[in-house]
Amino acid sequence: MSDNRSRTGTLGLGVLLIFLDITKFGLNEIPPVTLTAILGQVLLFLGAFGVPWDKWDVCLSGDKVWNGLEFQRLALSLLEHADDMHLYFNMGFLLIKGSVLERKYRSANFSILIAVLALTTSVIHVGLAILVSHLLNDNSVMTCCAIGFSGVLFALKVVTTQESEPKYFQIDGFWVNLRYMPWVELIAIHVTVPKASFMGHLAGVLAGVLYTKTIVGSILDAAIQRVTGRSVEHDIYYYNILDDDE
Repeated sequence: MSDNRSRTGTLGLGVLLIFLDITKFGLNEIPPVTLTAILGQVLLFLGAFGVPWDKWDVCLSGDKVWNGLEFQRLALSLLEHADDMHLYFNMGFLLIKGSVLERKYRSANFSILIAVLALTTSVIHVGLAILVSHLLNDNSVMTCCAIGFSGVLFALKVVTTQESEPKYFQIDGFWVNLRYMPWVELIAIHVTVPKASFMGHLAGVLAGVLYTKTIVGSILDAAIQRVTGRSVEHDIYYYNILDDDE
């Protein structure tokens, strides 16, 4: 592996915007896990850590994980970003939504949840690559490589919408339930930013759905409580998730 060959160590516009958002939000208002995740990824992007890899050495692809058994990519790929604006948009969302969920769930619970969602997102990403490559008989799907935290953020979007009071938004004349907004954003980003990793974003949405709409969520909440001694408290809207049409 290479030694940080793509890290300039310079403060690009995206990095400056992140620090501006942190200042506006208030450093003391950002819970510790969210703040650590943001600053850690920013410092990694700037080359502050002497990691023995280049960002593209750890990008996530079905081929490298499934055939190459490079399982470290499941985690490391999430921490890297293509450029400073990619980093900015991801960290801006994490600042807002991460702060909300961390206060609700408590820091210890949130740290475990976000770690599990991150790993689940990566595993689903690889699984989708394997499935699609077989269905289409196209191995290029397996070799596509992605980096960035956005898949995890899509998982958090699903969780956030389930924790919010059901609302409807009008988009081009159509009324859309807030709970379906992650799906709408998934399609919108794919159309407007075709270079973005559709499979990575879809994996995040599916990871969020797995946690909020299946028994996996209850099992994970119980496991988290056993580890931290604190229950994961959800709003009543979360417990009515099967009643989407109400």
